[in-house]
Amino acid sequence: METVESIMQELKKMGSEQTRKTLIKHGAKENIFGVKVADLKTIVKRIKKNHELAIGLFATGNSDAMYLAGLIGDENRMTKVDLNRWAHDANWQMISEDAVPFVAGESKYGWELAIQWIENKQENVASCGWATLAALVSYLPDEQLDLKSIKTLIKELPKRINHAPNRVKYTMNGFIIAVGCYIKSLTEEAKAIAKKIGTVKVDVGNTACKVPNSLEYIEKVEAKNYIGKKRKTTRC
Repeated sequence: METVESIMQELKKMGSEQTRKTLIKHGAKENIFGVKVADLKTIVKRIKKNHELAIGLFATGNSDAMYLAGLIGDENRMTKVDLNRWAHDANWQMISEDAVPFVAGESKYGWELAIQWIENKQENVASCGWATLAALVSYLPDEQLDLKSIKTLIKELPKRINHAPNRVKYTMNGFIIAVGCYIKSLTEEAKAIAKKIGTVKVDVGNTACKVPNSLEYIEKVEAKNYIGKKRKTTRC
């Protein structure tokens, strides 16, 4: 029987000091073994979705365990309390902008919570909100999205983005890309907004990471004739 303790022991063995140092350089906290995502996915294949394990792993505060929780979290069993706890406890971008939105974006509370989170004063919570909105846009059929509200949100971005905290800028930029790429009826409007915004400046620390130019990104997807093609899952 899989337990939090047995999974933690497995993660510890999988970790490498080189990966650990790389992830810390990108913003991870010290509580991390340094497990590659590809290796985490070997555990996912075995466990699949497991609500109790996901809750327990996230609560450890260990970055590898928290990311794994996002991969195995059962969106149908997550409550608003669970998701809010995760959003507030997400301590760096790989958790706040990936792991939590993976589950929140597939849950029935995704839109409601994301709209609340983007107004939060905590950078990690707000960035989680924008990343969750992007996840929803990429995953849900257009008829299940509030297109009117999404249109309003992208119109507000040019005014909001320059005054936003560092990682919130990054996820706002990701949201306009998602709208342009996944909602065909809003692609031209998203491109116009992206052109107005231009290249977003985000401090990525001492890393080689780059912030994608939203207009260029949407146009590349457009050139490949992939506009409007939804993802089967928010998780990757």
